[in-house]
Amino acid sequence: MKCKPTGIRNVTYGDNVTVYEPANLYDCMLGNGVFVGPFVEIQSNTRIGDDSKIQSHTFICEYVTIGERCFIGHGVMFANDMFRDGKPNADRDSWGRITVGNDVSIGSGATILAVSICDGVVIGAGSVVTKSIAEKGVYAGNPARLLRRL
Repeated sequence: MKCKPTGIRNVTYGDNVTVYEPANLYDCMLGNGVFVGPFVEIQSNTRIGDDSKIQSHTFICEYVTIGERCFIGHGVMFANDMFRDGKPNADRDSWGRITVGNDVSIGSGATILAVSICDGVVIGAGSVVTKSIAEKGVYAGNPARLLRRL
C-alpha cells in the first residue's frame, strides 16, 4: 500500500487567507481574503479570486478559475473529465476547463461540469450545471435551467 500525506502544498496565497484543516490544497492560487472550510480539496492549476468563500466538503478539480466575491456552498463538486471514451482519461490536456465569474453563488450539493458561468449568477442547491451560462440569473435543477433573470 502506498499512502500519500494530505495537507497544504505549494499554494500561492494573498493576504488574510483562512484555511480550516483538514484540507488538501496543492499547486493552486488563493487570492486575498479567501476562506476555505474543512474537508475541502483544491487541485492544481486552480485559481480562487479575492474574497471568495469555499465551504466544507467541496471538491474543486484541476483547471478551475473562480472569480472574486464568490460563494461556493457545502459539498459542491466540480468535474472536468467528461469520460468521453467511457472511462477516466489520464491526459490532463484533454480535460475541460471550468470558469466561474465574479459574484457567483453556488448552493450546497451542486455539481459543476466543464462550463463557464458569467458574473452574478446564482446556482440553486443540488443543481447540475451541464451547459455554460451567459446570462445573469437564478438557475436550478438537473440539468440547471434559468428560473428568473436578475
